Amino acid sequence: MGKEDDVMVQVANDGEPIPVSAQEQIFVPFFTTKKEGSGIGLSISRQIMRQHNGTIDLLRSDVDQTVFELKFR
Repeated sequence: MGKEDDVMVQVANDGEPIPVSAQEQIFVPFFTTKKEGSGIGLSISRQIMRQHNGTIDLLRSDVDQTVFELKFR
């Protein structure tokens, strides 16, 4: 749970779930599960959030939806 003045935004989609075997690696630069992906998007997103004293985390990824939480402090 965040501090009282933290702002949390959840972003979700209902596309293909991130495989469980890949979930711990999705923020590693150049890691990708796609044939034509560069694997840099989530790594850059995390870096940007950290530079602004925030965080980005994967909350869940299953057949229903994938949810990321961005926390701004």
